[in-house]
Amino acid sequence: MTQRIPVIEGLFAELPEGPRLLGSRCAHCATPYFPRSPVCHHPDCDAGRIENRMEDVAFGPSGVLYSHAVQNYPPPPPAKFDEPYQPYAVGMIDLAEGLRVLGRIATDDFSKLQGGMPVELIVDRLYRDGDGNDVVTWQFRPAEAAGHRNQGRRKP
Repeated sequence: MTQRIPVIEGLFAELPEGPRLLGSRCAHCATPYFPRSPVCHHPDCDAGRIENRMEDVAFGPSGVLYSHAVQNYPPPPPAKFDEPYQPYAVGMIDLAEGLRVLGRIATDDFSKLQGGMPVELIVDRLYRDGDGNDVVTWQFRPAEAAGHRNQGRRKP
């Protein structure tokens, strides 16, 4: 039976209310971080000199596409992907929590991607490993595509 294995543990979670990116926020200045950070790195924050308190935060699921590019050729190792290689979009996403993150964009039509469009967080297959398991990661998809997929998962 095919299992879903996170590409890296602790970066995202599939919660009952939907997928979320797992990060942190400084309790002093409210600066968000993804992935989690044990300390605040904001240059104007005094938390490091006072008391460094970071809070765990789950970011998402909604965002806005800031910019994007299409990866038309296979990336070099150690990147992994299914054969034959299929081009994919990568986008910079502004999340409502004040964080800008990079992620793949799940779409079949790159020409419809444009800055300012709403997107939503999904967890989808990055590649299938040698044991037949789906190695999954966070991705985004255009918000209008939400009703056309099965909980953000590709069909094998």
